[in-house]
Amino acid sequence: MLPASRIRRCRRCGKTFCLDCMVPDVATGDTGRLLCLNCARKSVQPKTRNKYEALTRYLRFRAAFTNTVRLSFAQIDGIIGDNLPLEAYHSEDWWKNTPSTAHAQAWLDAGWETAEINLKEAYVVFQKTKSQQPPPAKHEKTERKASQPPPQKPYTPPPARIYVRRKPSKTKIAKLYARLKNIERAKASQPKLRGDFKPKPAHEKRLFKPKNE
Repeated sequence: MLPASRIRRCRRCGKTFCLDCMVPDVATGDTGRLLCLNCARKSVQPKTRNKYEALTRYLRFRAAFTNTVRLSFAQIDGIIGDNLPLEAYHSEDWWKNTPSTAHAQAWLDAGWETAEINLKEAYVVFQKTKSQQPPPAKHEKTERKASQPPPQKPYTPPPARIYVRRKPSKTKIAKLYARLKNIERAKASQPKLRGDFKPKPAHEKRLFKPKNE
């Protein structure tokens, strides 16, 4: 049991604590106004922000250039900097577009809503709400005026000529066949010599013919 001199009452929550668990009021610095450690922490720590605000900012950024976003549950964990609750992995009701829940209010504030939830593969598809989607662009048909002539091309290329391979005439085939036969006859008329000796052709004989002859 602590003596009564060691017990003080917190000026904020009204609970009694030992003197070692009390600190002066951190806001004013008044030593006569003692606060417990829990109340002192609440007075100096800023209010905790909703962790799903990061998802709101991310969807607003993606809204500039797309109408649908597919995110896995792991990607959402990285965006919000925390793990999703287990209910998000086991129940599709957690992903309903109900404004009363903090997580659904995060994507509804950004102008998105959940369109598809796949718990087996752990991903969700967000889609822009109809109010956020831009109206379809109107395709205006430009009609040419009858008074204006159609534009002429600066250069008209000549028509391409298709190359057709011609078949050789029968006269050329007959001449080539006769020439081959003459070459074969000339080779057959040469005397066959033993060994590897071959007679010199006529042009070599004329080239190496001695001058005295």
